[in-house]
Amino acid sequence: MRVFGTSGMSSNADTQARLAVVIPMYDEERGAERCVRRVTEVLADQLPSARLFVVNDGSRDATRPILQRLVAEGVPFTFVDLERNAGYGGALRAGGDRADRDGFTFALFMDSDLTNDPALIPSFWDVLSSGRYDVVKASRYVRGGGMLGVPAWRQWYTIVGNRIASLLFGMGIRDCTNGFRAVRLATLRGAELHERGFPSILEELLELKRRGARATELPYVLTSRNDGESKFSYSPRVLWAYLKYALAAAATRPRRTS
Repeated sequence: MRVFGTSGMSSNADTQARLAVVIPMYDEERGAERCVRRVTEVLADQLPSARLFVVNDGSRDATRPILQRLVAEGVPFTFVDLERNAGYGGALRAGGDRADRDGFTFALFMDSDLTNDPALIPSFWDVLSSGRYDVVKASRYVRGGGMLGVPAWRQWYTIVGNRIASLLFGMGIRDCTNGFRAVRLATLRGAELHERGFPSILEELLELKRRGARATELPYVLTSRNDGESKFSYSPRVLWAYLKYALAAAATRPRRTS
């Protein structure tokens, strides 16, 4: 694992820390129930003190009634219902804010299509509970990581993009754009974050660098979506939306605290 930063966060084990798993959903009726049941099963079996927070991001399909039914059935998760679509970034912030208000120490952000393997949740917690890190990234580019079933052209884009981003951020993180990550909520409290889409991942990482967050990575193998579709666009406008945060990070010095 690679570590960056010397912030003034706790350096001892977080014995009283609590983990929230935050999953945004937008028009995910085909996989919503499967996702909720799979994640809650992992938590009940291995991390009973953790809690799943599912954010319905103004879905237009049957995602909301499916989640409402699961709540009525007593499935153990917190339902955060946004009437209007806030975008990927807005939904994650809504879930993180709710978890912070409910007294959770860390938020682990995951996608609802299970391309982020819930079996890795306990591995995240093993690192977080040590108290040594403020952010843990799942990484495709460390030993043991990789991509499975992802088209070669998409792999090329992400490999090149992340090499550039890693160099510019200078945080020792090789997989900067991966949204499968856990963050100490206190490090982002009061942050002015505005991105609606996937570039919110780098907007968040820039703020974490500014605040001197200590970072590390875990190996992770990305699998393709079950329906074969990616919600990510590789248009020049989107690529610039990522690059601008990496360029800003290159000119940013982390704030050190004693």
